[in-house]
Formats: sequence, C-alpha cells, structure tokens
Amino acid sequence: MSEKPLAANHRLSRRTWLSAVLILIVIPATILLGIFVLDDRKYYFISLLIVFYTMLPFALVFEQRKPQARELIVIAVLAAIAVAGRSAFFMLPQFKPVIAIVIIAGVSFGAEAGFLVGATAGFVSNFFFGQGPWTPWQMFCFGIIGFLAGILFKKGLLRKTRLSLCIFGGLSTFLIYGGIINFGSSMMFTSQSSWQALLAIYISGFWFDMVHAAATVVFLFILARPMLEKLDRIKTKYGLIEPGAKKG
Repeated sequence: MSEKPLAANHRLSRRTWLSAVLILIVIPATILLGIFVLDDRKYYFISLLIVFYTMLPFALVFEQRKPQARELIVIAVLAAIAVAGRSAFFMLPQFKPVIAIVIIAGVSFGAEAGFLVGATAGFVSNFFFGQGPWTPWQMFCFGIIGFLAGILFKKGLLRKTRLSLCIFGGLSTFLIYGGIINFGSSMMFTSQSSWQALLAIYISGFWFDMVHAAATVVFLFILARPMLEKLDRIKTKYGLIEPGAKKG
C-alpha cells in the first residue's frame, strides 16, 4: 500500500469541518446568547438549537453520500445506551458511563456522530435528572469529547487499544468536561464572576471530577473492546463507512 492513499485517509471531510465551525463557534455563541440575552431561562430552546446544529452536518450533503437510515439508527441506539447507562447509575453521583459511550461512538462512527450522541444523551437524560440552565453546558461537554475522540482517531493519534482510550477518556473527562462545566457553573450560580469564585468552584469540584474521570476509565476498560468489535461488524455487514471514506 502506498503512502499517498494512507495520508489521504487521514484528511477531515468538509462535513467534519462544518461540524467544527458549528461546535467551536456557533454552539458556544448560542449558549452565551441564552445566558446574557435570554437570562438563562430559555434552556429548552437553547438545548433544541444545539441538537439542531448537530443534525446539520448529516442533512447537508457536501459529498456524494447521504447518511444512511441504518447509520442514524445505530447512532440513536448508542445515544439511548448512554441515556440508559446514566439512569442505571443514578445512585452513584458522577460515576456514569456516558462519556465512555460517547468516545466509543466518536471512534467508531466519526467525530460528528460522537458529538451527536453526546449532545442527544445529555438532553434526553436530563428529562430524568432534571432540565435546567446546566443542560446546554452538559450537552456541549459530552459532545465535544466525542467529537475530539473522532478527530484524534481519524488522525491516528487515538487508537482502539484499552490503554489509549482509557488515557484519553480520563484526561478528557477531568480536563474538558470538568473544566467547562465548572466554568459554566460559575456563570450560572454566581451573580458576580471573579477569579476567587471560579477558583472556589474548581476546588470544590475537584473530587467530583476525579470520580467522573475514574468512571470513564473503568467503563472504557470494560466496554471499549467488545462494543467496538460489535460496531465494526455492524459497519461491515451493513456497509456503513465513515464520512469522507471511499470504498477501495
């Protein structure tokens, strides 16, 4: 096999670039709109907008391939598994498998699917855990980790080994999810933002973030290999291919 096709295989599709713009610019701007313009009282509307944004890359066709119905069904099932997993461990604060499932989705079906599974799981599961101004923040955090997992796997920086997935899962849960959620909490629950208030929130949330990160590592260690193997078989059987990939 020549080096040229291999290098081309690591290129991000235009659908992924559109997703990156939506995720890194449009969605944060929408969350801030909800905070500063809508006074954090229209969180259902903001959450639905985020779901709509995550669906756009699947609806807009930049390439000669539309997402197949069976692909969207598998993505929906993964989101449902994440919701069920979060509900099943409701008695253990922060010890949830959601991010592990989201990472698996991103690795198996691509960055856009990873974000869609994470955002949808955050929105739907909060009908059980309670909707509020924190919902858009959780949707964004779950989704961005799945998106990043898909990007890093596409670039060859994240592998399907337990070690690689567990390291990424633990670090991303602690640094990305914990970092963004704690920042969001400072904007939601403090009337006057300050470095002292932000630092206090990060310190108070440290052990919660550690437990969450440990849970992600545990669930990835247990679930990653069997789930990825089954998803690979499904992709082979039904001809599901990653965005931008071409059959040889």
